[in-house]
Amino acid sequence: MGKKKQQSSKSQTEDLISSLEDFTSKENWDKFYTSRGTGDSFEWYGEWTQLRNSLITVLKQVPSISDESPASPQILVPGCGNSRLSEHLYDAGFHAITNIDFSKVVVSDMLRRNVRDRPIMKWRIMDMTKMQFEDETFDVVVDKGGLDALMEPELGPALGNQYLLEVKRVLKSGGKFVCLTLAESHVVALLFSKFRFGWKMSVHDIPQQKSNKPGLQTFMVVAEKENSTVLNQITSSFEHLSLSSSGNQVTGLHAAFENENHFRREFSNSSDIQYSLEDIKLGVKGDLTKLQPGQRFQLTLCGQRDSIYSYKAVLLDSQEDSGPFSYHCGVFIVPKTRAHEWLFSSEEGQWMVVESSKAARLIMVLLDTSHSNASMEEIQKDLSPLVQQLAPENDDSGAQIPFMMASDGIKHRSIIQEVTSSLTGPIIVEDVIYEDVDDTVSKLLPSKDLIFRRLVFQRAENLVQSEALLTTEGSSHKTTETVKKKSSSSSKTKRKGAQSQNDELKNQLNVYHGYLASSYHTGIISGFMLISSYLESMASSGKMVQAAVIGLGAGLLPMFLHGCMPFLHIVAVELDSVMLNLAKDHFGFVEGSRMEVQIADGIQFVKQGRNSLTTGSNSTKFDILIIDVDSSDSSSGMTCPAADFVEQSFLQTALDSLSEQGLFVVNLVTRSAAIKDSIVSRMKEGSLPGCIVLFLLKNVLSECLMYSYEFQEVFCHLFCLQLEEDVNLVLFGLRSKPCSTEDDFPEAAVQLQKLLKLKHPEISQSIVDSSKKIRLLK
Repeated sequence: MGKKKQQSSKSQTEDLISSLEDFTSKENWDKFYTSRGTGDSFEWYGEWTQLRNSLITVLKQVPSISDESPASPQILVPGCGNSRLSEHLYDAGFHAITNIDFSKVVVSDMLRRNVRDRPIMKWRIMDMTKMQFEDETFDVVVDKGGLDALMEPELGPALGNQYLLEVKRVLKSGGKFVCLTLAESHVVALLFSKFRFGWKMSVHDIPQQKSNKPGLQTFMVVAEKENSTVLNQITSSFEHLSLSSSGNQVTGLHAAFENENHFRREFSNSSDIQYSLEDIKLGVKGDLTKLQPGQRFQLTLCGQRDSIYSYKAVLLDSQEDSGPFSYHCGVFIVPKTRAHEWLFSSEEGQWMVVESSKAARLIMVLLDTSHSNASMEEIQKDLSPLVQQLAPENDDSGAQIPFMMASDGIKHRSIIQEVTSSLTGPIIVEDVIYEDVDDTVSKLLPSKDLIFRRLVFQRAENLVQSEALLTTEGSSHKTTETVKKKSSSSSKTKRKGAQSQNDELKNQLNVYHGYLASSYHTGIISGFMLISSYLESMASSGKMVQAAVIGLGAGLLPMFLHGCMPFLHIVAVELDSVMLNLAKDHFGFVEGSRMEVQIADGIQFVKQGRNSLTTGSNSTKFDILIIDVDSSDSSSGMTCPAADFVEQSFLQTALDSLSEQGLFVVNLVTRSAAIKDSIVSRMKEGSLPGCIVLFLLKNVLSECLMYSYEFQEVFCHLFCLQLEEDVNLVLFGLRSKPCSTEDDFPEAAVQLQKLLKLKHPEISQSIVDSSKKIRLLK
């Protein structure tokens, strides 16, 4: 209803608004009715003379009224207040009326006023959002402003939603919900969406009294309960242009009316309709007691009475050729921080989860901010009665539905700093202890609880952009300062972090730049084997190899290269200056004679050439060019890079920027084969000369072969590296043929290992081991 009520010259309206600040407060209403006194009615939505014809016409069409059965229909008037509407209906011959209101003051007043003249009419103190009636009790529910009162914009739709669930529950089949409303946009949006499947809806205008100052128009929305799952169009009995009410009000209603009908027309062509649990129970998706292989649909889960929360969910029945199954039905809960990851937000990713869950039917529940204060135990308890209604028939009727959850495997988390950048958005620097760590690092640095420092981009739903190992050895650059610096106001920084109880220990820890936590970084460096002869010749002659890394992040890859390859001169290019500050403050990044940083657009940097943006070198070509930037839209299915970095025009520019022996690297992160196909196809259509080396970090070698067929018509050489279950596709482009043939790869791997100056041979060995897996695809 908002704060906009019918405008009237009567001072009663002003008194009402001033005394009722919250239309959902029982205390406010009690106070209001007490102050107005006995017998003082106020009609907000029109007098009886305006409403009579429309209401009586609808009531006489209720199935319980006919020539053979003249019995009066059972009518419920929720939120009756002190309106005389019920009295007029009674006097018009409709005696079976039950009135409810949560104000004891007004119910007592109305009972005294009507007990003699209208003895059959009932009055009860009751909350309209929690009715105490049995299912299918009434033929008609007549609402005069009740829904509007619950729909204060500041409070959201929760109360209105709960009330409409109750209305639908207490109505008999064939019954009607008659809603007198001002039809504000947020009200009709909820009203239209809640009466879709199994309901027939119509909208009518209520005649206004003649006035020099016309107020807001009252409308009557009628929803009839049918034994059908058909999604009907909403009809109306008026032409919106002919109404004499407020232009904005009519325009808003007409827009909502047209949008809803457009939605209903398009329903049959869409696979992403958000069903309600009531829709499903009506049978809009068929008999859910039977598994339907390959079935997938989205729905909203919320209960009528006992459920505290509302949930967005996806129901998926395993594909025909899946199995065997461990569970007949399972629930997979996705935390708020991961709900927008491609694996959980896309259909392709969701089917992967179904396959790994070993459930014949999986109900994936995606949590949001409304569940932030709830424990997982509370959520499971709240969800249990809801998901039970979606479980298929099972021979073992006593089997419980298991709850699974996407976990990040973190045993402890400590936030070091929270930053908001105008370019990157919210960023978190945090220290974490994992439940399990990689065997390599466990052997390298035996410790009960290894601490990792992470750089997290919240815009990508908690994408871990960088991760570093903290140790008491390695870099001499402190990563946790005793005195916290005040961040620049230009970066909109907000420091919220607090040190944990082991502050003293953390102040002694440093980022260890001799270790790479990211497997794709290892894959990138292992590809250097392809130009190892060139790198060795440059190093032995005392010449510097010119390298550029587009995308600084926490600076971990540039610092690793700087430490293990002293013949590299590295330029790190970063668009966001906040990232550079974080890299220096918390990840031990330092600039020096062989390490430069440019705050610039990466694409423009490559286009303009190194010479125009850096100093100290006459070279205009890169020997190594690495693209390692994230995409701001992770829901698209591609986490890295930003789309512009895989456009044909940029790829051509990158190739032109390379030296004759130059190596181009781009890190692509996606689980979608369709996206990979699209990018590969785009590169195929280009006219890039030379050869391309493809590193496919995925566990399906056949995909490597598939991509090789796509590339062979354009590029002269293809190479594939298969690692464990990873989603990175790292593309390496060479301006000329590799320095080594496939037969020479073992020797080239040894050559690369000699070039790596690392304290721990296990780390260089892991790089070499990856390089040994590179093979030429014919």
